[in-house]
Amino acid sequence: MVETKKQPQRMCIVCREMKNKNELVRFVRTDKSVVLDETSKIAGRGAYVCNNNECINKCIKTRALNRAFKENLSEDIYNSLRESFSAK
Repeated sequence: MVETKKQPQRMCIVCREMKNKNELVRFVRTDKSVVLDETSKIAGRGAYVCNNNECINKCIKTRALNRAFKENLSEDIYNSLRESFSAK
């Protein structure tokens, strides 16, 4: 009897679907700003978004990170997110 390791589940802040943690992109609020956490090891409050263009665009359009972190983030942060994901 072989047991498979359970994958940690997280909820996308945009579409509210539970998915495996490795299928989502993590954003972290640090002391200075909000950054994309590609390694999932940065300390701080995290929020997860599906790793697809539809959820990322909707996150930027609806300012979902403002709700997740309970603060108004600057337009520069959303512009940098838009640029980093349009490059991929």
